[in-house]
Formats: sequence, structure tokens, C-alpha cells
Amino acid sequence: MEAQPLVTFIIPVYNVSIPMLSQCIGSIRALSLGESEREIIVVDDGSEVPLPNEEVPWLDEIVYVRQRNGGVATARNRALTLASGRFIQFVDGDDMLIKAPYEHVLDLLRYEHADMVMFNHADTAEAVLTYEDLGPMTGSDLMRQHNIHGAVWGLVFGRHILGELRFTPGVAFGEDEEFTPQLLLRAENVFQTTAKAYFYRQHDAQATSGSSPRQTIHRLNDTLGVLRRLNKSASMMPASDRIALQRRTAQLTMDYIYNMIVMTGSRHYLKRKLEILRRDGLYPLPDRNYTKKYSWFRKMANSETGLVILMRMLPLFKRER
Repeated sequence: MEAQPLVTFIIPVYNVSIPMLSQCIGSIRALSLGESEREIIVVDDGSEVPLPNEEVPWLDEIVYVRQRNGGVATARNRALTLASGRFIQFVDGDDMLIKAPYEHVLDLLRYEHADMVMFNHADTAEAVLTYEDLGPMTGSDLMRQHNIHGAVWGLVFGRHILGELRFTPGVAFGEDEEFTPQLLLRAENVFQTTAKAYFYRQHDAQATSGSSPRQTIHRLNDTLGVLRRLNKSASMMPASDRIALQRRTAQLTMDYIYNMIVMTGSRHYLKRKLEILRRDGLYPLPDRNYTKKYSWFRKMANSETGLVILMRMLPLFKRER
């Protein structure tokens, strides 16, 4: 019998160039994982030109699936049905893993019997070799006590904790923020490390995404849907998990209110959406001292006067940055 791979690397792609994808896959092949210890699944989400369309040295080492364009959520879900590794790592096709820090992540999987390891990202591929680790702890404890980063490429997790959890199809913005906290609540042995193990490329297209009115409303509507589904999930959970997810949902609601103000500048739009949040029990923001930023924003956003001040101040701060 063939040995089970230690890690399945899932790479959803859409119109990613072969050189960039080669860099991504090359960073995986450079790790201390033999061919039998790694599985690389590339899901082509309906690129204009099928990938790969030319000779590349890694072609025989991947599972390549092409599907009709359905978004990153459906691409990831498709790959999850094919994955056979003990652990799952999502990687965007235009990003890379950073070898030395990611080897530290692999060591936590191998020797600490982690269900999940959460790590940091960098904006360069240069390795930083000093790390601090937090853990082990349950995912519920981690979320009750600390803020988390929702991006799924910032963690590697055991396939055994996934169960039936999947990404919500059709969500183009915020799909990670819905998936990650629910996955984290399933983990009993979690480590957080400061290792910057993921090279995240910021592109001009990403920096300006959501700049059109249509994209802005799409993004905000997706976020509202995520908040409402998380809130509904929390209401059906045991007390400790409910408290953990409510903290995360409150912080995401804070971000949603902030984005409504800076992206639309519309008092009328803000008022309509706050009424929806109110009906769902998401607004006013709960009186919790999660962070100094949250406490300050909650006091401002929960009053009419504070909202008027935020409507005037926040767009100015955004323009200054």
C-alpha cells in the first residue's frame, strides 16, 4: 500500500501565469517532504487558457483538475473531495511558501501532534529564522482569548477535523472568515507561531479590488451574509464555543461597519444595514473589552453622535493613509 501523504497542498488558480504557478509549486517541492509525503492538487477554476499548457518539470507531480468557473470556494471544495493527506494546506497560485519558517510549521505537525498550526505571512520571500510558539490549546480557548487571522492560507490543519465543513459557494469576499473560525472550533491541539512562512503577493488588482460601486456592494453584501450565518451557527453551539465565535463575529461586525463607512460614505446605506444587524442581534456591538480598538469603536458606533463623528473622521483617515 502507498503511504498516506503528510500534507495535501491545495492550489486554486484562475488565469495565473505558468511562471508564477511554477514558483508556487517549486516552493512546495523544495520542502523536506518526499514525493510520497506530499500531494499537490491544482484546481483550475475555468482559466481562459487551460493550465498547464506547456511543458513544466512538475507536471507529473500534481493532480490537475479543470472546472467551469465557479469561484474560489467551489475550487477549494472540489479539491477537498480529492485530498488524501493527513493535513491540508491552502496556497494561492500566485503566492509561495517560505522554506525555513514552513519547515518549523512542519516540525510542529510532526513532533507536537498538532491538529492545526497557525502562522504569519510576509510581503517578501526572505526567511526570518526566529519564532515564538503559543500552544497547545484548544481552538475554542484560542478564539476566546486572542484575535485570529481568518485567511485559510495562514494555517495548516488535520483533515480529520474537517468533517462536513466546506466553503459557502458563491461567496467572493469573506469566505475565509466564515470557514476558519468554524474549523478552529473543531481543533483540540492548536499551535500559533510567529514564523512568517507564507509569501503573500499584493498585486495592483488586489489593492484596488472593490473600487467600483458594484464591487463594493457585492463585497459588503457577502460580508453581511457571512456575519448572519456565523451568528446563527453560534446560537446553536455549546456555551464555550458560542462565546468564542461571538467574539470573532463581533470583531468582524466592527470591520463591516467600518467598511460601510469608508467604502460608501452613505449615511442612508449605513442606517439600513444597521437595522438588519439589529434585528439579528449583531448591533449594537456587544459590551466587551476584546481589544482597545474594539472598545473605542464600539462606544462610537453604538451611538448616533458617535456614528456621525465616524462618518466624518474615517474617510479622512483612509485618504491620509
